[in-house]
Amino acid sequence: MSRGRAGSGATLAPERERALLARPRLASDVRVHEPITDSAPWVVQRGSQQYLRVGADLVRLLHSMDGKRDHVALVETLGPPWTDADVAEAVERLRKMQLLEDGRTHKRGSTWFKFVPPLTLQFTLVKPERMLARLTPLLNLLANRAGAVLAVVLALGGLLALAAQAPVLQQALGAPLTLDVLLGVAGASVIATALHEMGHGAVLAHHGGRPSRMGVMLFYLTPAFFCDVSDGWRLPHKRQRVQVALAGIVTQMVIAGSVALGALAAGAGAGEPGLRHGMLVFAVSTYVTGLLNLLPFVKLDGYIALMTHLDISHLRDRAMTDARRFLAKVLFGGRYTRELPGLRWSVPFGLACMLFPLYLIVAAFALWLDLLQGLGVIGATLVLVVVVYLGYRAWNGGRQLLREARAAGARGARICAAALLTAAAAVVALTTIPVPYTVTGGYVVEDGRTWLAVSNAADREAITEGATVKLFRRGMVTRTETGTATVGQGRAVKATAPLSAFIPVRDGDSVPVPAVVLPLSVGTAPAERIGTARVAAGSRPLGEWLYLSYIAPAAS
Repeated sequence: MSRGRAGSGATLAPERERALLARPRLASDVRVHEPITDSAPWVVQRGSQQYLRVGADLVRLLHSMDGKRDHVALVETLGPPWTDADVAEAVERLRKMQLLEDGRTHKRGSTWFKFVPPLTLQFTLVKPERMLARLTPLLNLLANRAGAVLAVVLALGGLLALAAQAPVLQQALGAPLTLDVLLGVAGASVIATALHEMGHGAVLAHHGGRPSRMGVMLFYLTPAFFCDVSDGWRLPHKRQRVQVALAGIVTQMVIAGSVALGALAAGAGAGEPGLRHGMLVFAVSTYVTGLLNLLPFVKLDGYIALMTHLDISHLRDRAMTDARRFLAKVLFGGRYTRELPGLRWSVPFGLACMLFPLYLIVAAFALWLDLLQGLGVIGATLVLVVVVYLGYRAWNGGRQLLREARAAGARGARICAAALLTAAAAVVALTTIPVPYTVTGGYVVEDGRTWLAVSNAADREAITEGATVKLFRRGMVTRTETGTATVGQGRAVKATAPLSAFIPVRDGDSVPVPAVVLPLSVGTAPAERIGTARVAAGSRPLGEWLYLSYIAPAAS
């Protein structure tokens, strides 16, 4: 729940601001929700998605602030034990929480589009409250011990089924899929993700809450669905809120287990191997995304469950603040206060929260970079956009670190010295650390000759005669080396190559795409006629490697 407020207009004159605080009134986008049950908290809603739990005494004050009563009248209305000092202190606290009318013009945040730093774009499609309310009777039938046992049996049974199919699973992950199976896996993943989010909303509705938005998002370069269950803060028990947070993962594990068991049955029935391979790829990807959702270092289900269990709002942001202050103290000195003094592990947790999103993006690049590079300038431009955004986030993080140091009274000389040493260390690393450099493309065997095919955005200058080339069978997840070659004599020419040389789709053999081709001299003949190729281009300093891999292709 963010404590920020939508963009404000011009700063008010001090006299006008004092007058508004003298006769306070709730802001127009603030609502006070009564407890769902006798043991549930009062909740103040700000905007469409931000919730704050408050006590009953503060609620009495909120209901009394109509813009007509001054502090004396508020004390008379509230009665003992309220005093003028209590009201003044409460009004100042509410002002800092941005719950009071401040006279400024505030731009309303869109309920249909939202950007969530560092790299999530949300697009609302539906308001699911009524739809999920209809599913509540079905959920009531499943929300018992028998339903929990069934979910565990399906989830664990699916893992055992994958283990029993290990040889077939390895083949499915390491070989191209047919286009119809690939589309089926993609469609099933979309449905599973939608059911994951509906699981959150259905459990929230089961406990009496109201899911507010449901739609699609780009989460760290990956398309996904989302369901806004911020209303879960109104639920009376932590156990209920944890159940809401974990409901999607449970749904996902049940789906993955059911499909894995179905693949085992399909194998026993000697069905179509392509269908079985698709089911296995889907089951593995669904299990993996479910496990990733459990990790608490990004704002996913595992983090929400942990924050709810600890009953600490803004846990991740506050832990990252502690981590930044720890780094600032080590680098610059100064005196710092902890945001979470009662949480011993807030600093390592905050450091993990700062670094793990970077790891996710690097992992996504490792998985999809070859594919993006195969898309030519379009893919290279997408990579560059993400790199620029990461640079902006790093710059912004450095500024926050310096602000923490200055606020803590760190000496300017030490700040400058530490900044210079850090910059010098970065320059040394970028210019001296060698990194193996490769150029990725595809290969095609045609009329007894083997050709290397690379996209128009590839670094052709790095592909020299005699360079070693490894040939692979590329699957959706893994690749297997099937042959070797060297770059032969002859110049590069613009031509076309099959789509399946760049993307692991078996049906792409007959779909030509623009490419640059060079002759290959084969050492060990590859197993397939078309596949992935990697050209060894020596090593480059880290800085040059980063430029050649992520920036230069978009400028070619």
